[in-house]
Amino acid sequence: MLISALPFAALPLPTVSANQDRANDQTRRLIRQIMRDERIPGLQIAVVKEGQIVLSEAYGLANVENGVLASRDTRFPLNSATKAFTGVAIAQLAEQGRLDLDAAASRYLDDLPAAWKDVRLRQLLAHTSGLPDILDAKGLLGGGSEAQAWTAVTTRPVEAAPGQRFAYNQTNYVLLARIIARQSGMPYERFLATAQFSSARMARTTFGDSYDLVPDVATMYSLAPRATDAANTPPRLSHWFYDIPPSLWAGGGILTTADDTARWLVALTEGRLLGDAARARMWSAERLADGRAGPWAGGWPVLQAAPDLQVAGIGGARSAFVVYPERGVAVVVLTNLVGANPQRFIPRIADFHAGAASAADDKAVARAGQQRSIVARP
Repeated sequence: MLISALPFAALPLPTVSANQDRANDQTRRLIRQIMRDERIPGLQIAVVKEGQIVLSEAYGLANVENGVLASRDTRFPLNSATKAFTGVAIAQLAEQGRLDLDAAASRYLDDLPAAWKDVRLRQLLAHTSGLPDILDAKGLLGGGSEAQAWTAVTTRPVEAAPGQRFAYNQTNYVLLARIIARQSGMPYERFLATAQFSSARMARTTFGDSYDLVPDVATMYSLAPRATDAANTPPRLSHWFYDIPPSLWAGGGILTTADDTARWLVALTEGRLLGDAARARMWSAERLADGRAGPWAGGWPVLQAAPDLQVAGIGGARSAFVVYPERGVAVVVLTNLVGANPQRFIPRIADFHAGAASAADDKAVARAGQQRSIVARP
């Protein structure tokens, strides 16, 4: 398998410092080693440092059987990391006064079961709603259409009182998509394109799954054994198919690139998508009824709350981005191997870059050294 970085001349990166060069080289070595060890076919990485993309590269193969190289243009699925974009959409509407995060979902949707009427929007975002899941081990409930699955889930009993416990759940984001559409006056995907993709210059970002014919999408693979494999069958690369119908797009439907995701993170942290107060609330862990902090905030897993805040988007065991606001660093890694779990090695990459000075810092240090030399001259 070819593991090499491909250039992309259309989007030049800024001049970086010597320290940043070292961080980039450390990152490249780590990525190549992990791809070899984990047998990852294709990968994109982008690193943001103080509002600039300081590293963006693609490695390996987007499609193994046809030898198609991964490039910075290749689209990868975010899967459940899409929930972070949904969290931003809800926070935008709240900031505009078009909805209230503390309000019950029933204020905005009048066809909910009576048992669901007290669930708050913030509890939907943080998976503390207690609602039954519209998915089971085989996919949509009942194995039928989206409409049939919705009918099935609305007849099921709630699993816990709102706010009582955390339970990851796709029903939450089906409801959030409907609320976004109603309060924005446009379909969920159009609101994201208008309020986020356009503002962040995300020209390669769209929606879809394995069954949709979208250009330049990486083929997904897995090393997991097939159901028909014998117990001692060695792991081998196989196709992985995933089905995300439009009603579930808010929970996992985005196809994008590391570059686009990095530009979105820059826009978000610079305040072009949300104000500081709205972003801080979105990244604050939702409290459970007993006062404990849950593992999720407003659409984002909270990996660490203090003293070094770390929030993430994690999807499909193959794509992830982690933001370190206090360090001024964000790292995006997208792969086409289920089980790659880049959130496990992103912290090492962040550590490389957190201490890397910018080119401007290097120049300032050099100027200071020159001034000291002049002063010390006899």
